[in-house]
Amino acid sequence: MTHHQNVLLTGPSGVGKSYIACALGNFAARQGHTVLYLRAPRLFETLLQAKADGSHLKTLTKLAKVNILILDDLFLTPLSDAERKDLLEIIEDRHQKAPTVITSQCPTKEWHHIIGEPTIADAICDRLLHHGYKIELKGESIRKTKK
Repeated sequence: MTHHQNVLLTGPSGVGKSYIACALGNFAARQGHTVLYLRAPRLFETLLQAKADGSHLKTLTKLAKVNILILDDLFLTPLSDAERKDLLEIIEDRHQKAPTVITSQCPTKEWHHIIGEPTIADAICDRLLHHGYKIELKGESIRKTKK
């Protein structure tokens, strides 16, 4: 928290990325920090709706001010132009001010490609990958039941 380091959790579905992200958020909340958890698809839907109703800047400001932002399931699909730009704004607003926790099934080495537009991808990856902890989880899904 005090060093504003991001936490980037990657790995296959079911290995515990969301669980760990939520545990970090829970710990921070118990220490008195504000925490916001959003699945990435819901984040982008919310931002699209905010553009339509005129509350887009207010929504971005809210995301910038929360002490810890958890973005779950980021990069499940390639980003649209609007999603790319919004993600850059969010990451830039929080850069070296407040940590962001990201979970993704997509390995960090593929983030540049999935973000799309090279200049924006460079900016997002630079701020995320060079200022945080990268944790790659491996193994079988913990959701599988033993037979």
